Amino acid sequence: MTQFEILDLAGPRRSSGYKVDVGRGERVGRVSSEWFNRPDDERYLSLDDLWSSVKYRSERSRTRIVEAARIHVEASRDNAERMQIHLPMAETPLAPTHWAFGQLAAMAGAPPAYLRQLPAPLAGINLQYGLSSCRSEQIKTFETEDGRVELRAVTGSDYGRIHDHELIEAIQKIAGNGTGDTRWKVPGVLDWSTGVYNPDVDISRATTTLYASDRDVFVFLVDDFNPIEAGKLPDGSPDLFFRGFYAWNSEVGAKTLGIASFYLRAVCQNRQLWGVEDFQEITIRHSKYAATRFAHEAAPALTRFANSSPQPFINGIKAARQQIVARTDEDRQEFLRKRGFSKPETAKIIDKVLMEEGHPPESIFDFVQGITRLARDKPHQDARLEFEGKAKKLLDRVS
Repeated sequence: MTQFEILDLAGPRRSSGYKVDVGRGERVGRVSSEWFNRPDDERYLSLDDLWSSVKYRSERSRTRIVEAARIHVEASRDNAERMQIHLPMAETPLAPTHWAFGQLAAMAGAPPAYLRQLPAPLAGINLQYGLSSCRSEQIKTFETEDGRVELRAVTGSDYGRIHDHELIEAIQKIAGNGTGDTRWKVPGVLDWSTGVYNPDVDISRATTTLYASDRDVFVFLVDDFNPIEAGKLPDGSPDLFFRGFYAWNSEVGAKTLGIASFYLRAVCQNRQLWGVEDFQEITIRHSKYAATRFAHEAAPALTRFANSSPQPFINGIKAARQQIVARTDEDRQEFLRKRGFSKPETAKIIDKVLMEEGHPPESIFDFVQGITRLARDKPHQDARLEFEGKAKKLLDRVS
């Protein structure tokens, strides 16, 4: 069942599902957070539809660099409760989006939450005063025309914009439409009652993992028709993984550009990632040379992961299973205490492995599984990430 060669398979595929053990590895909630917070109008059923939307607005957008002191803010003449922004050389006034208003207020040194509570004329006076003494002499604006001209972003003049459609185009090169026309697709769903992960699930507003708003894009795809076997479970059945990645960007400065790749065992209905191993992430700030870094680092990294063999990952798991580091209770205590775990934490890690695996931890892999399982019990993210980091460091020793 282990697959080493990456193929781009087209056409419909069907699977009755794969039995997986989600008690192992890490749990990652980033995709679930996106799924939970996205309204229907930010959910797309294919990469083509998502690309068309973000490309359309990009084609109707323009950037200009202006002197902050020459920006004029006033209440709208048609609606005194709305604000207008007048830029030098602009033919029409601009309507700031919620996000752009916050950026503009921050540059003016004024709290945006407070300004939003004021009548538009008074908020405009405060903004105007702040902009007249703004430390940034020049700022970069990003405007989009679609019925009216919106001011979508206000950034420093060196802001390196990577358009949302550029990220989607890079993903389309490996994933096509994201619906199964290549091996990369919107994920299936784990059946908790049976422990079976079913990759063959219809894409709907409720199941999609393709998102875009007026300030960002987010895409999560998996290669879940091609399971990878990396060892055996205690009952002798295969320990199955799938490859996955998610990527995000904001062309208006709401967040960095980033790509995360990993191996996972399942995705549940609310889009939690279960049994994650070998999590890797690259982020790019929208600084002056961001576009160059995206072209030379992020996009090629995504392609390399999509076309790479899982053999190094499998070898790493195999080596971790084979490397015995503790044979007695004293060995186990010493191994964990030397790596910064307290006496109570050490006891809990050993108990986790004993309960789940049916034997006390002996190999690097056993200890990694025990640490990640204990990490899930941590209520605070910082503590959880600290434990997961220690587990990853252990696994990296033998990779």
